[in-house]
Amino acid sequence: MSIRTVGVDIASLLPKPKGASSRWADDDDDEEDGPKVLAKRVVKKQPPAQGKRKGWVPRDVEDFGDGGAFPEIHVAQFPLDMGRKDGSNSKTIALQMDSNGNIKYDAILHQGRNHKTLIQGSARDLVAKKVHEMEIDRPDVDAINAKTQETQVALEKILNGKLTAVKVARPEINQSKAAEYIRYQPSKQGETNSGASERIIKMHEMPMDPLDPPKFKHKKAPRGPPSPPVPVMHSPPRKVSQKDMQDWKIPPCVSNWKNAKGYTIPLDKRLAADGRGHSQVVISDKHAQVAESLLIAQEVSREGISARNKERERQQRIEKEKKDEQLRQLARDARMMRTGAAPVAVSAGGAGESVGGAGAGVGAG
Repeated sequence: MSIRTVGVDIASLLPKPKGASSRWADDDDDEEDGPKVLAKRVVKKQPPAQGKRKGWVPRDVEDFGDGGAFPEIHVAQFPLDMGRKDGSNSKTIALQMDSNGNIKYDAILHQGRNHKTLIQGSARDLVAKKVHEMEIDRPDVDAINAKTQETQVALEKILNGKLTAVKVARPEINQSKAAEYIRYQPSKQGETNSGASERIIKMHEMPMDPLDPPKFKHKKAPRGPPSPPVPVMHSPPRKVSQKDMQDWKIPPCVSNWKNAKGYTIPLDKRLAADGRGHSQVVISDKHAQVAESLLIAQEVSREGISARNKERERQQRIEKEKKDEQLRQLARDARMMRTGAAPVAVSAGGAGESVGGAGAGVGAG
């Protein structure tokens, strides 16, 4: 049916639809003219392809896709939030106040501690308290009995636990036998004080202390033989040639210091084992150079010593001549003072005589 009439269009009188388009299309023309709404396509977030991840850092769970972490990206990664620590383990303490309204800074000291642990967090805790004996309230009888009962129950609980563990480990403790009564007649009658003709003996097992250590030590059984060794596959046997025998002939080790077995080893074998015959003694040219250098140094030192000796003798001769000249001058002066005459020039020979006389005069004076 068509809602259009000749004079009035009923569709123009109706209010406009709230949606962008109608769900039911009455007219094909209206569908073509009306706006088309496309359903939103869900696009799944995917990480970049291999080789194109430079500068990209995965932050969210969607960045990893369906896989794990990326080893080429050197940052902390948590695919599917695996390994990520939540904030429940935070060590931050809530702000606390004391009865006076001051901040309790020592609350951090009690973190992770037992409530029975005594912690001195302020200077006031270190001051000794002066309490009179009468101010201390002693517990009454009921409190003492209650505390005693609690202590007894706690000790029994600990002891029962240990006994149970011992009974499980050592079942012979639980095997208790009934006592046996044995009647017998003594061989010697009348020697006892009671004078009874019969006696009865009660025989029972001695009680065992469950806390005693075991008297027997259980030894482990020796270990069985191990599995057989793995077979070693060898090549097929070959005929050994004379050359192979010579190559595989290894000379024994002969020591020049130890002979525990006391073998008598010939000298040629010792020298062959020592390897002295294979080495050649080569004297280096440096030995001759050192010897020549020593000879040259010896000659130079001798020449220096002789030159020093000659110089020393020359100096001694000059000193002696100076002393002799001084003595002659002293003799002349003494002779002139004694005679009071003018000095007379004498020859070399006469000078020797006058010197002799002066020496005599000086000696006499």
